[in-house]
Amino acid sequence: MSSPNWPAVTAEVVRHLQALLRLDTTNPPGNETLAAEYLAGVLRAEGLDPLVLESAPGRGNLVVRLAGSGQAPPLLLFSHTDVVPAEASAWAHPPFAGEVHDGCVWGRGAADMKDTVAEQLMVMLLLKRQGVALKRDVIFAATADEEIGGPAGYGVAWLARHHADLLRAEFALSEVGGYNMDFAGRPVYLIQVAEKGTCWLKARVRGRPGHGSMPHQDNAVVHLARGLRRLAVEGLPYHLTNPAAGFLEAASRAAGASPMGRLLHSLKSPVEAERAFQVELKDNDLQPFLYALLHNTATPTGLAAGYKTNVIPAVAEATLDGRILPGFTTDSFLAELRGLLGAQFEFEVALEAPPLQITHDTPLFKLMADSLRAHDPQAAAVLPYMMSAATDAKYLAPLGVPTYGFAPMKLPPGMKLMEMFHAHDERAPIEGLGWGLQVLYDVVTRYCS
Repeated sequence: MSSPNWPAVTAEVVRHLQALLRLDTTNPPGNETLAAEYLAGVLRAEGLDPLVLESAPGRGNLVVRLAGSGQAPPLLLFSHTDVVPAEASAWAHPPFAGEVHDGCVWGRGAADMKDTVAEQLMVMLLLKRQGVALKRDVIFAATADEEIGGPAGYGVAWLARHHADLLRAEFALSEVGGYNMDFAGRPVYLIQVAEKGTCWLKARVRGRPGHGSMPHQDNAVVHLARGLRRLAVEGLPYHLTNPAAGFLEAASRAAGASPMGRLLHSLKSPVEAERAFQVELKDNDLQPFLYALLHNTATPTGLAAGYKTNVIPAVAEATLDGRILPGFTTDSFLAELRGLLGAQFEFEVALEAPPLQITHDTPLFKLMADSLRAHDPQAAAVLPYMMSAATDAKYLAPLGVPTYGFAPMKLPPGMKLMEMFHAHDERAPIEGLGWGLQVLYDVVTRYCS
């Protein structure tokens, strides 16, 4: 069996990514059936038999299976086709045009995560074209409604409720991992083995209403402002979880005796970590990533109070994006938050999902790590890490399907993957996309054949 013509395959995956980016699947409303039908057409043309399952009108999910001998349980590749809204006027290039500039494909979803949809599609096409003899089924699912979703969503959550057998597998691969970060001047690759839980909520505080011309001390807006200032300045307590400890140990070894190596090692101590976040990491690009690794977080993303300039309102509230470390529950997180904000605060939870973690002591993890090192001999290390956000993996966990974040991408110097998620000028480097496709195909072929 000859090796794929990788320059030609890279050009093909770029064309598929461009086509997907030109389909406006902004959620809301979603319209993911547009993407599902495009993918189905490509797969049918190659002799595969995909299913397009609509959870609601326009909310299409695609699932296709390439059958193996059944000697081993299936491997699932899954990704989502919906994207967050884009402010077109703020972009350097139109967000739904899929244009190529400066060696990158630009568009909403180019990093989150239509690039991975295109990669996973291409892996399925190559397995079929190359006639790979599979010992396990390979399943590809491109789903709706990850960006809003929730337990009652229209994508993976819906499939897990109504079509669980289509998704059952030994392992799943999805976002976010297999990409490089710079540590002490050398690339380090991350594979996601854990993700924080979610607790979206309103933090509400009450006070005494009155006339704006007569200020008093029981002002709900002032109470809210003071509480949010404590949240911004003090933050929630430090916690060293097992995923964080494993990451810091491996990362400090990779960085060696450099200042970064010593700094990473010091973060395993709560006292030294507090000093590091205030001094060495204060203006460091890694600060948000490392802080989220070691703390429950609650980020203010909205404020609401008042209805007239001269009226002191009785209620003020903030919208908080809460993220919970493994080992914590919603209740324990809220208790920690109340301890910081004050007993007078009320909490109204809008959405919650538990944290996840799986072991990295598996043949599949070793294979992924070995493949990354083989394709980039300059790699200092491949590290298991915890993602600060959440993915659809939480809906597969109850089915007994553990998920690794592994969507390989080699980023050029200065490009930071997570900073492009939901941001202006989202883009995927073409060379890095082609590199990642080779890595993913290598892993899937070796694990499944």
